[in-house]
Amino acid sequence: MALRCRGSLTMAMAVLCGSLTLPAQSTRVQDLGIGKLLVARRDSLDPVFAETVILLVHYDHGGTVGLAINRRTDVPIARALSESKGAFKGVKGRSDPVYMGGPVEVQNVLALLRAGTMPEGATHVSGKVYLVSSRPLLEKTLAERADPGDFRVYLGYCGWGPGQLENETGHGFWHIFASDADLVFDSKADTLWSRLIARVGQRIARGRVPTIGVAEPAYRSLDSPVLYK
Repeated sequence: MALRCRGSLTMAMAVLCGSLTLPAQSTRVQDLGIGKLLVARRDSLDPVFAETVILLVHYDHGGTVGLAINRRTDVPIARALSESKGAFKGVKGRSDPVYMGGPVEVQNVLALLRAGTMPEGATHVSGKVYLVSSRPLLEKTLAERADPGDFRVYLGYCGWGPGQLENETGHGFWHIFASDADLVFDSKADTLWSRLIARVGQRIARGRVPTIGVAEPAYRSLDSPVLYK
């Protein structure tokens, strides 16, 4: 049954109504995993990752890989992938922009696809979101003219070695959100961080204050099987 907030309700009820649409948010290390969103804390001083939202696409004891989903560029897919080493098939006419997935190995090309069923060769990330990490599948998806609202291409990635992300999370650098396809493919990617961090503020107002440490993140390249050049 849907609740409707009215002017006569108390402030506490208004806060409750506002919380119904919030995805789960945490700062607990044990909540890390594939398909989770990392939202940089508000006071981050890191010049690269301040105000960044990262989707985790690979997570195990060997390390973690994520894609920054709110770093849209002005470069269309057609130009970015035709000028890259070994031009990709199917890019002609693609005016939708590429995204900067992260600062590590920017020559690597990855993509996220929203689909009702898992495409052959893709990796499930969360819900209807799949990672495209092979060139044949990427070119097939491009050739099928995937809708820009369901398909995004990323250059580079964010990488953590064993224990790095857990250490950063333990120091309060990241807020962890549950993801869904609507967030991953949000049409207003440029404002995604500000909207998610505002939700963190709403939870803090209700007494859930995350632990803030002094550590800033350290990133390094990973030899990960989900990437290709």
